[in-house]
Amino acid sequence: MRWGEIIKRLVLVPPTLFGVAVIVFVLLRVVPGDPIAMMIPPGASEADIVRLRALYGLDQPILHQFATWVGQVASGDFGRSISLRQSVSDLLLMRLPATLELALLATLIALIIGALAALIGILLRGRRAEWAVDGGIGVLLAIPDFLWALILLLTFGVLIPLLPISGRINPQIDVAFHSNFYLIESLLTGRFDIASALLRHMILPALALALPFAAIIARLLKASLMEAEDQDYAQIARARGYSRPAILLNEVFPNALIPTVALGGVQVTLLLGGTVLVERIFSYEGIGNMAIDAVINRDFPLIQGLVLTFAVMFIALNLVVDFIVTLLDPRLRHG
Repeated sequence: MRWGEIIKRLVLVPPTLFGVAVIVFVLLRVVPGDPIAMMIPPGASEADIVRLRALYGLDQPILHQFATWVGQVASGDFGRSISLRQSVSDLLLMRLPATLELALLATLIALIIGALAALIGILLRGRRAEWAVDGGIGVLLAIPDFLWALILLLTFGVLIPLLPISGRINPQIDVAFHSNFYLIESLLTGRFDIASALLRHMILPALALALPFAAIIARLLKASLMEAEDQDYAQIARARGYSRPAILLNEVFPNALIPTVALGGVQVTLLLGGTVLVERIFSYEGIGNMAIDAVINRDFPLIQGLVLTFAVMFIALNLVVDFIVTLLDPRLRHG
């Protein structure tokens, strides 16, 4: 990617985030409901309500509230959660690593399943068995991630209880790490017993997120492989006596990756959005599960911090995808 394009994309990041901030801030104030009413105990006096509203700045005009919040965010302070009575920044730092690890594991599973399905489908091209592969991809694609979560929970958590169905790790296990990236740190420090316990809790929600994404990857990659296989360079390699598997892996597959990465990378943002419901179903301790609690409790500061966090992740992910596509495509790299 050319430096000018990189600078142009980075310059657009602050206005984009500011627009997201304005939209979420205004919508939260327009929708009926009072967050203070959700937290006051029974029998609270009017004076208590007034004091709490003043404490969280909700008694100020909306423009004053917005200016105060933007100033706090600019200094790295997202405010204080109304429902949890903790710093929003601390809550995000505590829960975000869990969601990122879950999304990363789901993406790896989706890449493996999707690539294998696409390669098997292209190898069976023109045969009756190809319809079975396409049908399997269609089934994976037709069922949304939250429904996969329920299916997996009932199958492997209730009917065949093989795996845990709630939480991030067994609370009896002492996890004393320097960061909240438990899985990554346990693997780097050689604590494979804890890594195994974490993976047992992560595998079902990660698989629920991965299956629809794997179907998208398989469909995109298979279509790209079919198109690339019909190109002249593949036909020339076949005329020279190279086997079809060798042509697919060495010539066709690298070229088919470019459109797959470009379109599939956008789908990763949908996977991140899917963590909200999937984490809730499995009681997984990530920001998705916390987001639902924040909405139920009308926790303005926490909702605002979560929306901005998701926006930053989506923007960063799109930039990374564009950079990878540029590295893979020499026309863009040298353009």
